[in-house]
Order: sequence, then C-alpha cells, then structure tokens
Amino acid sequence: MMSSTLSSRSGPRLSRYAWPMCRSIKTLRGEEVIDDEEVRAAALQFVRKVSGYRKPSQANQEVFQGAVDEIASSTRKMLDSLVMAGASQGR
Repeated sequence: MMSSTLSSRSGPRLSRYAWPMCRSIKTLRGEEVIDDEEVRAAALQFVRKVSGYRKPSQANQEVFQGAVDEIASSTRKMLDSLVMAGASQGR
C-alpha cells in the first residue's frame, strides 16, 4: 500500500487520492437526456486517466476495452437508478 503524501505550497499535506476528480471528466447527472455515446465517452476518459494510456498497446487493447465496457455498463445502470430530487419516480 502506498502511503506517500503530496504537498502543495498553499495547502495541507494530502494523500495522493485526496485530490479532486480530473476536470476534463464531464458530469452527466442532471442532463435532460444522457445517451449511450456520452456514457461511453465518460467511461473511456476514466479508463484513460486511471490506466495512464491514451491508446493502449495491442497487448492491452482487450483488457482496456473490457474495462471501458464494464464502466459504461455500470455507469448507465447507476444513472438509470438515481432518484433525482423533484423528479417523478417512474422515469
């Protein structure tokens, strides 16, 4: 387990996982219609960020795409299940 800490000049020491989410990942919740293309694009951005690969090698292509598929599926399921304040229950 990594226990290294990062320090900023203007703030307290934080663990490497305490930083906010990457700003380039778009928030989908709250949008009128969230199509599968947007969900997949967000999943791809997440996998790229976590893996450090913009485009994986051929040796890693299958596992990379599998991760994108799983995250997109989980994201769609979560978004479809969220109860929004003020929204009707039968979306």
